[in-house]
Amino acid sequence: MSVAFTREEDLEATAADLPDRPVSAHPNLVTPDGLAMIEAELASARTAYAAAQAKGDIEADRTAMARATRDLRYWSARRGNAQLVETAPDGAVRFGGSVTIEREDGRTQTWRITGEDEADPAKGSVSHVSPLARALMGKRVGDSAVVAGQDVEITAVD
Repeated sequence: MSVAFTREEDLEATAADLPDRPVSAHPNLVTPDGLAMIEAELASARTAYAAAQAKGDIEADRTAMARATRDLRYWSARRGNAQLVETAPDGAVRFGGSVTIEREDGRTQTWRITGEDEADPAKGSVSHVSPLARALMGKRVGDSAVVAGQDVEITAVD
């Protein structure tokens, strides 16, 4: 059958076949920065979706429509179940705070414990559900923990 005889709704349905981004089963805890990031991503997804619809030629760029649709669903879900957590420093490792550890080999590392969507280990932040964060939560300066099979000591908590 010629593409000329294909209904536009069918093309739109085909474009939406891109698999959804998986949504974590963990509580969607977010810092104020994380909530702002989710809202910015949601706005960006809405803009991309509107732009893909405005082009009107879904067949020509089905991938853009599929991505926009998928991202809009994902960020809408993440915004819908976001739980803003604002904590004050209390001397213990906590969500939204930073912790500095010293490894057995003398290396020190500082990590900020954040929500899953804002975690970026390359920039020094890890998700609250990561093994590292789980091993350190609730600990205080001077406490030790086992991280990746190695003993670490907590040297600072902010």
